[in-house]
Amino acid sequence: MTPGLYLKRLFDITCSLLALIALSLPMLFIALAVKFTSAGPVLYWSDRVGYNNVIFKMPKFRTMLTGTPAVATHLLDDPDRWLTPIGKFLRKSSLDELPQLFSIVTGEMSIVGPRPALFNQNDLIELRTAKGVHLLTPGLTGLAQISGRDDLPIPVKVDFDEYYLRNRTFFLDIQIVVMTFVRVLKTEGVKH
Repeated sequence: MTPGLYLKRLFDITCSLLALIALSLPMLFIALAVKFTSAGPVLYWSDRVGYNNVIFKMPKFRTMLTGTPAVATHLLDDPDRWLTPIGKFLRKSSLDELPQLFSIVTGEMSIVGPRPALFNQNDLIELRTAKGVHLLTPGLTGLAQISGRDDLPIPVKVDFDEYYLRNRTFFLDIQIVVMTFVRVLKTEGVKH
């Protein structure tokens, strides 16, 4: 492991463990809210594409009704009808992503990297593989996330992912984390 990757991993573990401790009570309240506002499990385990295109199970607080097709939200005929009563709020605030802190601790994800594709997003997976992006550990946030998120077409997302691949530094990661907080507070780029 290179010194840069070692520092990144140390940063990931330290920050995610601290965040899990600090957010344990809010996460408990979110879990209870999910449980009491819709039928089904608290967590949704999504099959996602990880490092070197290996599939892993990524946890999220469940924001969709049980039985929702396992496709990207924008591909649903009427995404809003599939949302739970608190699903839209959890997605807009990105609070549904908090369980992914556990995936960062285990090393399946990083704090910063390309967002993990759904297992069936073949167009995104193929483009990332062609540009070498599949060799990055997927992230809780990334350059595409702070640059438009759901508003970006897939080729543009992959261009941001490739830029990150070619120019990643610890300083860039810190910039992306700071900008993520700004975007989350403004709820920018989230359609559903």
